[in-house]
Amino acid sequence: METREKIVIIGGGFAGLQLAKTLNNKNKKVILIDKVNHHMFQPLFYQVACGRIEPSNISFPFRKIFQRSRNTQFRMTSVQQIIPEENRVITEEADFHYDKLVIATGCKTNFFGNEKMEDLTFGMKNTQEAIAIRNHVLLTFEKLIMERSRTDDGNWNIVIVGSGATGVELAGAFVEMKKEILPRDYPNMNFDALQVILISATDKPLSVMSTHSQDRSEAYLKALGVQLLSGEKVIDYDGDRVSMESGLQIASNNVIWAAGVVGNVLDGLAPDSMVRQRYITDRFNRVKGYENIFAIGDIAYMETPLYPQGHPQVANVAINQGKRLGKNILKKVDASWVPYEYIDRGSMATIGKHRAVVDLPKFKFSGFFAWYLWMFLHLMLILSVRNKIAVFFNWMWSYINKDSSLRLIIIPNKKNQTEQ
Repeated sequence: METREKIVIIGGGFAGLQLAKTLNNKNKKVILIDKVNHHMFQPLFYQVACGRIEPSNISFPFRKIFQRSRNTQFRMTSVQQIIPEENRVITEEADFHYDKLVIATGCKTNFFGNEKMEDLTFGMKNTQEAIAIRNHVLLTFEKLIMERSRTDDGNWNIVIVGSGATGVELAGAFVEMKKEILPRDYPNMNFDALQVILISATDKPLSVMSTHSQDRSEAYLKALGVQLLSGEKVIDYDGDRVSMESGLQIASNNVIWAAGVVGNVLDGLAPDSMVRQRYITDRFNRVKGYENIFAIGDIAYMETPLYPQGHPQVANVAINQGKRLGKNILKKVDASWVPYEYIDRGSMATIGKHRAVVDLPKFKFSGFFAWYLWMFLHLMLILSVRNKIAVFFNWMWSYINKDSSLRLIIIPNKKNQTEQ
């Protein structure tokens, strides 16, 4: 009997999940390893942070996804090290041997080596961080209504560092929350003093998009009432004040860091296989210096004639690299493998109700239609029918009533702690 090739996939994000689904119920043995038990739909984390949708609506348990699989197993554990000489992955719970290893560990928030910033600000790269933002902001208002005082100006400033898609979407959502929701939840409070401040290191928001989208997003943010600080670089934060290179300081106890990402690299591979915290790969996603180790998605750095500095770290690249590698692995002859080529389908961002910008390869547009297109495409990308319906219902309810009922403060109990 022919022994099935064993494929170990580390990471169940867009890239890892698409690879596992492509290999599902094929003549391969697949083990998917992730430190959490579910796939997370990251583009809608900002709506979890603002209390618009429940995290369960954009989270999908791996065991449910592969419930009827005949060849795919899931293991929840954290990878500690790769030993390529032994074709072995060491995790907290067990060791896994492989014939082919695929690294799809994605990215985490880039704090640029600033440990204080990492400790005191909120990132938003997983479900737990999005929930933490929601808890913290809502707890701030509960604290204010009890104190009936504005002595701490920092409680009244929500500061978002970084003006990419995540930053502008968060800023728009928080301003709408300030105008439509908070006055009804806290009728005895005046929210005129609440400022949503977006700090941009570039002259315009959405710097990777077209000039049209940059100009429109800037106009939308200002029309909503977002305080946009352009050309400002944050250099320090002590928990009470954000300090910038220009000397400007802003009081805030609510700082969200959305200023960039960095790859989740693993111990064990040679240093020369990496550049800028990403694994260098060939056109087949094979990691430099290794025959049977691959990297896909945000963690992969692949130079091509069209993208000499590597591909953008976006979901479209991750999904299609996962699919392409899966199809190649299923081919019986390695010589027939097809190299990966990124086809840019465009990019988009939403900045509040009826406000969005869309860059397509041949034309750009914004406004009402762009907003509907953004909603439709994101709804279609959500995995299950049940979750699609749940998100659609929440969106429609919010659209009609300008409200939602999902502003829950859920903080785990600290039990069984022993005194040291």
